[in-house]
Amino acid sequence: MTYPWPPLVPGEADEVARRVASVLEDAWQRLAARQAAVIEAFADNWRLPYVLLTLEEFKKAIETFHSSVDEEAQAFVQRQLPHLYEAGAEAAVAVTGGRFLWTLIHRDALQALAADSYADFLRRSQETGRMAEAFYRAARAAARREVPLLAAGNTTARQAARALADRLIANYPIGHVLYRNGARVPVRAWAEAATLAKSAVAYNAGTLNRARQDGVGWVEVFDGLDCGWTSHTDPDKAARTLRTVDEAAEWPISHPRCRRSFGLRPDAQAVGG
Repeated sequence: MTYPWPPLVPGEADEVARRVASVLEDAWQRLAARQAAVIEAFADNWRLPYVLLTLEEFKKAIETFHSSVDEEAQAFVQRQLPHLYEAGAEAAVAVTGGRFLWTLIHRDALQALAADSYADFLRRSQETGRMAEAFYRAARAAARREVPLLAAGNTTARQAARALADRLIANYPIGHVLYRNGARVPVRAWAEAATLAKSAVAYNAGTLNRARQDGVGWVEVFDGLDCGWTSHTDPDKAARTLRTVDEAAEWPISHPRCRRSFGLRPDAQAVGG
């Protein structure tokens, strides 16, 4: 396929999140546009060869969609996550001294983060892919079974064609990311929030793993003043509190788009004890 976006370059988290969101939104929109073409063919043009042609174009669009999401997800986890993990580790080194090296503990941690992030992006795209493939199968069956009956072109046939098109689009929507609770979130909003969350977790993992390596057990939390520890509404407010490294690792962020980070506090060992 011809990839319309230049390669992802590691950089500032917000900028990269906007880039990833744009790429994924574009991939979704191109797939949705091909679905719209199929719906239009059902509603306005009842020639079976034309309907089947638009369906085959939609099937190709599903493959292109998966390729686009896979390529961008791989670029994000292979280029941006290592960049952010290392930046977090360097922030820890600035406190404890020495220099950061990609030792086994850090390579293993990054591999786990990359696998989790990649799987999350693909899980969402696969859900959309499954819905798109179900739409393809249903539309193809309808084309074989119902489109030939619409050939008369009278008013009743037109109404039946429109009803068929409306039924297909209602049963197989692909324009949003579907959450487990049934909420439908615009693709750009989901992709940007997911990318920022993975970015923050990677940066904080670098900081905390380096803290462990240097024997530092406590960190200071830098966060929004209203942000709770385990969720945004948690009454246990996080900002400027001291937490153990293990506690921080359990809650590296508390909500999507969370800006939490940690500063090493080797001087707090006695307080913690």
